[in-house]
Amino acid sequence: MKAMVLNSYGPEAPFELAEMPDPVATPGHVVVKMAAVSVNTVDTMIRSMGADLPLSPKLPALLGMDFAGTVIAIGEGVTNFAIGDEVYGCAGGLMDLPGSLAEYINADSRLIAHKPKTLSMREAAALPLVGITAYEGLTRADVSEGQTVLVQGGAGGVGHVAVQIARHLGATVWATGRGADQMSLIEGLGARPLDFTTQSVEDYVAEHTGGVGFDVVFDSVGGSNMTNSFEAAKLNGHVASTVAMVEIDLTPVHFKGLSLHVVFMLIPMLHDVGRQTHSDILRILADLADDGALKPIVDEHKFGWADVGAAYAHLTNGSAVGKVVVEL
Repeated sequence: MKAMVLNSYGPEAPFELAEMPDPVATPGHVVVKMAAVSVNTVDTMIRSMGADLPLSPKLPALLGMDFAGTVIAIGEGVTNFAIGDEVYGCAGGLMDLPGSLAEYINADSRLIAHKPKTLSMREAAALPLVGITAYEGLTRADVSEGQTVLVQGGAGGVGHVAVQIARHLGATVWATGRGADQMSLIEGLGARPLDFTTQSVEDYVAEHTGGVGFDVVFDSVGGSNMTNSFEAAKLNGHVASTVAMVEIDLTPVHFKGLSLHVVFMLIPMLHDVGRQTHSDILRILADLADDGALKPIVDEHKFGWADVGAAYAHLTNGSAVGKVVVEL
């Protein structure tokens, strides 16, 4: 099969066209013919950092986690998929799991689900990693009807999905961003936009919650921004973070009695623990999409086989609006 691989690591490391053996459907797996692959921040980190990141595959590296495509072969023991099924998932591109930047992938059936009927392959490929991440964070924080939820980074890949899922769960949602375009996007998703460049946490907490704070803060920005999330949460509230690789003072968490939930959605792939949970969540996300409650935003720029490096650059330079997708 044709594949785009890295023969070296680094921020500008080129993707090179290579021939690799066609995958065979192993027990519990299905072979999927790729239609589209999305680029996530973690993909760009692997390319840039290589061996400095523990989850990076050995060279030559076949990256790509998210995908949408069609099942062409079924492994022993798989009963919930058939040849010809359109599926989507997040099932490779790290450690010893070959990625999706190729014509085919041998995917663990516990990491995929039937593609949402109402989404194109391009749209479906944009959803798995960010959708699972958002769903895990919000459900761990037990978001429910009538609650107030603040999404930090509401115009981002994970954030814009979290806004939609939180609304579906019955919450009233606010989201931070900056600039007219992000404010408009957030408002279009049904959330109340907060420009973090012009409003302090203290000010918007006072204005929108009467100084009480939000029931749940979903922080897709993380890092030093977590202190803002702690400040924005109410007493005994919840903070869910997707980027917690930071040294930080948890004193505010203690005195406010906060519950802190750290989401690292790659754990099932990395450690083969609870993989079926990802398939279950993908089925829920597909239902939400088909019911009109969830739609991923896909960047308007089109990328193909020859443009994989350009797609990675488009995401890393900050000019992308929504998820970046490569169509194969």
